[in-house]
Amino acid sequence: MSLTFWKAQAKEVSAPGEDMVGYFEPSIEIEGRIRVTAGMIRLNTQFRGEIISQGTVVVAGQGEVEATIRAKVISVAGKVKGNIQALDRLEIKENGVVLGEIYTRILVIEAGGYFEGQCHMPTNALESQISAENSARDQPQPLA
Repeated sequence: MSLTFWKAQAKEVSAPGEDMVGYFEPSIEIEGRIRVTAGMIRLNTQFRGEIISQGTVVVAGQGEVEATIRAKVISVAGKVKGNIQALDRLEIKENGVVLGEIYTRILVIEAGGYFEGQCHMPTNALESQISAENSARDQPQPLA
């Protein structure tokens, strides 16, 4: 397979111009922490730990991930167990399974996709309110 194939495939799921930077196939088991500063990473294998990405994380059909995932865009066609924070959007594909807590602005679940857990979908107004409440709570209170 040529490098051109990787770029063409990355454009289908990722942001325009985003390149594939990591591709893990079945029969590889990974445990630990993955940090990606740009581009797309595709997991079609077993992973346990934490993934932090400024780009796109794709859990392909044979991917089994038990982790905390924080990324701009996350697409799940395999199985993810853990907390997910998708800055832009989370897609659960036809046979995808997500078990855990989700934080995202946009959630897309295709027919046949499965989600069990809690979903938090912040809005700008809600984020501002939470930020104000946290700031007020952190201020020293006068003694009575």
